[in-house]
Amino acid sequence: MILNEGILYSTPIPADSYLQIFFAAIILVILSSYLLGSVNTAIVVSKLLYKDDIRNHGSGNAGLTNMLRTYGKGAAALTLLGDMLKTVFAILISGLLFGLHYQSGISLQDYGYVAALFAVLGHIFPIYYKFKGGKGVLATATAALILTPVPFLILITLFIVIVAMSKYVSLGSVSVAVLYPVLVNGYFSFAFGATPPGILSLCTIILAILIVWCHRENLKRISDKTERKISFKKKDVEVKKEENEADE
Repeated sequence: MILNEGILYSTPIPADSYLQIFFAAIILVILSSYLLGSVNTAIVVSKLLYKDDIRNHGSGNAGLTNMLRTYGKGAAALTLLGDMLKTVFAILISGLLFGLHYQSGISLQDYGYVAALFAVLGHIFPIYYKFKGGKGVLATATAALILTPVPFLILITLFIVIVAMSKYVSLGSVSVAVLYPVLVNGYFSFAFGATPPGILSLCTIILAILIVWCHRENLKRISDKTERKISFKKKDVEVKKEENEADE
């Protein structure tokens, strides 16, 4: 501000300053999302409540299904809540900086999807745990719920049907992950008569690739018919608890 003859005038901000602020905001979104995603709830819960490390049990994966099979429903519920919240916070930071710009029930802001992608990358490759984390399914599902709620409702329905019929959680996870970018593209065509923005589309495709890559061993076991099927019956869980398992 400049005072001239008793009148305040605004000093114009150089264009390069706006660019610096813009890129700083993007870097903040990426770093905060990755660091939040790197907080693995399964590992935290297993160490705080059970003085143990979930990665020493079952499939060795630090994820929801392994927590359910190893420690039970209470531990799984805490894992569910923690992994959802960290993804929510990551997207919220992006929303505060850039907005989420919902239209026809879907976010049109690219940087929300960037935040989601880096939160999932943090979950899969956490800096706090020597880059060994979970498989990113829950974090991806939470991001889909927040950013693309209509496609998410279709995907969660398909997931439930596939798991109910096959008893393979991994098969359901991979199937809906592959369909995610397809449904988002289809929804954009239906709602807006156009394809999704480039960054948005790229992020959904990368998320799908990450989920499939993380489940490559599960897919091999399904092919070999050695993949463990999920069961919600207590007796079946006790009998099969130490078997080789597929975890999300």
